[in-house]
Amino acid sequence: MATEIKAPTFPESVAEGSVAAWHKKPGDSVERDELIVEIETDKVVLEVVAPEAGTLTEVLVEEGDTVESEQVLGRLGEGQASGDAQGESKSEGGESAAGAGDDAGGDSAAAQPAAGGAQHEVKAPTFPESIQEGTVASWNKQVGEAVKRDEVLAEIETDKVVLEVVAPADGALIEIKAEEGSQVESEAVLALFGEGAGGDAASGAGEDKAPASADDGESDEKVGDKILAPAARKLVAEHDLDVNRIEGTGKGGRVLKEDVQKAVKDGSAKKPAKSSGGGAKQAAAAAPAVEGERVEKRVPMTRLRKTIAKRLVEAQQTAAMLTTYNEVDMGAVMDLRAQYKETFLKAHDTKLGFMGFFVKAASEALKRFPDVNASIDGTDIVYHGYQDIGVAVSTDRGLVVPVLRDTDSMKIADVEKGIVDFGKRARDGKLGIDEMQGGTFTITNGGIFGSLLSTPILNPPQTAILGMHKIQERPMAVNGKVEVRPMMYLALSYDHRMIDGKDAVQFLVTIKELLEDPARLLLDI
Repeated sequence: MATEIKAPTFPESVAEGSVAAWHKKPGDSVERDELIVEIETDKVVLEVVAPEAGTLTEVLVEEGDTVESEQVLGRLGEGQASGDAQGESKSEGGESAAGAGDDAGGDSAAAQPAAGGAQHEVKAPTFPESIQEGTVASWNKQVGEAVKRDEVLAEIETDKVVLEVVAPADGALIEIKAEEGSQVESEAVLALFGEGAGGDAASGAGEDKAPASADDGESDEKVGDKILAPAARKLVAEHDLDVNRIEGTGKGGRVLKEDVQKAVKDGSAKKPAKSSGGGAKQAAAAAPAVEGERVEKRVPMTRLRKTIAKRLVEAQQTAAMLTTYNEVDMGAVMDLRAQYKETFLKAHDTKLGFMGFFVKAASEALKRFPDVNASIDGTDIVYHGYQDIGVAVSTDRGLVVPVLRDTDSMKIADVEKGIVDFGKRARDGKLGIDEMQGGTFTITNGGIFGSLLSTPILNPPQTAILGMHKIQERPMAVNGKVEVRPMMYLALSYDHRMIDGKDAVQFLVTIKELLEDPARLLLDI
């Protein structure tokens, strides 16, 4: 009897997901709890495992297809041989690689043999409803380069996450249809992939297909005595280079993208200046007295950057945002940290930083000023009886805000460990969707980049955000004398619709007092 393989139950805020990768194909034997397929949502990848041991007999949704919560993805049977299942699908193609190329848009991605095996369409994942399109960030493999099953072929960048497109089987890319930097829609065909292809076999397949797809301009192309990969051809055109001056390092002397980038950097492939007629006179007259290159580069805004920009503008347009400032003497915290940092590291296996003190101080202040811990929902005010503090983490793709839960009950060591873990997983793109939702307050630290003073912008629907800054030694009046003290400016941006100025100022003063005398955190005073 067949067993249904279903998509997981998605969180309430996630309407649908997309099939990112099948790790098994029809006919493969699987063990109980073995990973079969991955479902990509807008912020997290969900793994679907085998409910029992058996053989994958049917795949109902292809990679890149959109699926809903608990939708049936495929079926498991009992004891069907791998060879039988695969043999049936392969026999349907029955012709040659050239015939498969004519039917590249057919019903089944694994039905056409090419370069010694079946041919697949490599598709972009199905994007969430809120995402219209993505950008091909990079191709990690080139045409003809041998790859293993589940090895990353390309990366698609959306506004929240970078999606990996993996190889459906052992083989090689036959043709790339979407170059780096191009915009692709959900389930768009990115490339053609041949099972068992690799090296000369895949290269030959790509070259054979070139005449048939010349109108597309996406396959390898021979220019003079050089064969150019699609990405290389695009760069050559952009920089107006002499292809005959570029040395190809790919298979059979093929010019790859990396070869063109090197030539651009070295300046070794520039076309010679034309010396005919009035063109030379015009060039001489227009040539400015500037030494060296004056390079300009236009790069499309990433999806994540677009979303960040949109949310920041919305926050300023919808909230009555105001910022109050104060400064805190960090001497007591720094002395405490210096005294116990080695002992703390040995006891908790993590470093003692400043953020742990700020999170604990903010948690205590939020209990005393519940308006700062509240949020606005339409015409209602929602008071939260807990403190969930988001900590802004900077990554190469932009800013994300994972949330520490119930910080009032956390120890400083727990806070420090949580922040280190968030930072690592944020940079690796491994944060879960539930880890970035539901915060009641946010702390952002521009001081790690050297910021002395800034105005943080609210993170809706929260009504306040605390900005930390660089610790700077300054002369301060202490008990009638001038002393040099390690000072930090603090900034609290708040929604004036919800929080009165008096409460905002007193909240910030409370944090200042707790940090200047950390014993208050232990004594709850």
